[in-house]
Amino acid sequence: MAEITNELLIEVPKSIPRDAAPGRRAMKAREEVIARCDPRQAVGQDMNTIYGMHAGRDARLARIERRLGLVGIH
Repeated sequence: MAEITNELLIEVPKSIPRDAAPGRRAMKAREEVIARCDPRQAVGQDMNTIYGMHAGRDARLARIERRLGLVGIH
């Protein structure tokens, strides 16, 4: 079994985003091809993107409200 060193603990996580980047590019390219083939699919993807952005902002707003103590005030 390989010895775990501080170098491994620091360097391996740094390489993960770089290793995942080609997969993300391939997935995005596939989605673009599907969107061009079927306009209904493109609209669905756009709606999912919008809903995802909205959910992220909603969660962020909830965290801000909790931090400021505004939750429960009407």
